[in-house]
Amino acid sequence: MTADTIVEDQKFQTDKVAVLSAGHSVQDTYQAFLPALLPILIEKFSLMKTEAGLLSVFSSFPSLLQPIIGYLADNVGPRYFVILAPAVSAIMMSLLGVAPTYIVAALLLIVAGISSASIHATGPVIAGRLSAQRLGMGMSFWMMGGEIGRVLGPLVIVSAVEYLKPQNTPWLAVGGVLTSVFLYFQLRNLNGRAFVHAAAPPWREALKSMRPVLLPVSAVLLLRAFAFVSVTTFLPTFLTEQGADLMMAGVSLSVMQAAGVAGAFLGGSLSDRLGRRPVLIAGMTLSAITLFAFTSLEGWVLFPLLLALGFCLLSITPIIMAIVQESFPDSRALANGVYMAVNFVSSSIVAVLIGAIGDLSSLRTAYYVSAALALASLPFILSLPRVKKA
Repeated sequence: MTADTIVEDQKFQTDKVAVLSAGHSVQDTYQAFLPALLPILIEKFSLMKTEAGLLSVFSSFPSLLQPIIGYLADNVGPRYFVILAPAVSAIMMSLLGVAPTYIVAALLLIVAGISSASIHATGPVIAGRLSAQRLGMGMSFWMMGGEIGRVLGPLVIVSAVEYLKPQNTPWLAVGGVLTSVFLYFQLRNLNGRAFVHAAAPPWREALKSMRPVLLPVSAVLLLRAFAFVSVTTFLPTFLTEQGADLMMAGVSLSVMQAAGVAGAFLGGSLSDRLGRRPVLIAGMTLSAITLFAFTSLEGWVLFPLLLALGFCLLSITPIIMAIVQESFPDSRALANGVYMAVNFVSSSIVAVLIGAIGDLSSLRTAYYVSAALALASLPFILSLPRVKKA
């Protein structure tokens, strides 16, 4: 296969999409170091909880740059944004444990956040182009890689701290650097011209044309965020409040995330066969039902409900990503960047609101509200324009 045909092939290019998914997995493995390192940083810098929480903000707020990164990628090509990201993130996050001051730690997280924003704005675009008519499956591969990384990240850094000691964690950066080298050799023949659209509209015009799709998508993301954030962020807290010990609560979160890997893989693939909107409606409806049941019931039934909840919630994301990309073939990276920025802002706002509901009433109430709001997203899904797949 030549460089000029590598992205024009009308077949699903499993090897290339799998390579991108693996790069995404390594990238998100390093990004997931922070939660496990927070106790060490709190003790090292004598931090208040608010200061510790701000470290997460430093890592996340560069996500707001993703529309700009996407616009640049539409005009110069996205390849090197993806190739360089694992190395940059690996170096920054592996140095976090030996940062001499809080300010240095914050700067490392900002750079890592920019690197993360770069790959998340552009990687799905390359995966989508390599997926031909099976865009949903391409997004499923991409999402599965990220979910595996989020599961592995805490395990990797905790093991490294335990056996290598914090002062030796910079050696972990080798894995990310080698991943970037691997991505370079695997993607070096990628036809960058195929991702640059000479007829791509100016960004103002492009954003205006995206409103009919991105406005209902933004509403879906916001309403879905309540269910997603309530369990991914507050599940251990909810379970411990119900009497579970900390170990059981932590294992429950891992179980849900593991089920999410399967959901992320199958959701987009099913939407290729059955249609985006029907599968999206089914995923959102089942998410609401399983969250309501999980909140209301007790005993052994909680385990299968947790599996179903993780599966359904994560099955939704690759479908939305596929809808966004196929709606704007000439501005895919810009559209994907806007989607990612909206997703970040929605999750950040909702995390505060869920916490507020929990303080004013209880997390059980917050879970019931989240289940109801997931159902409230259905009219917005139905209002999405029908798009003929490329």
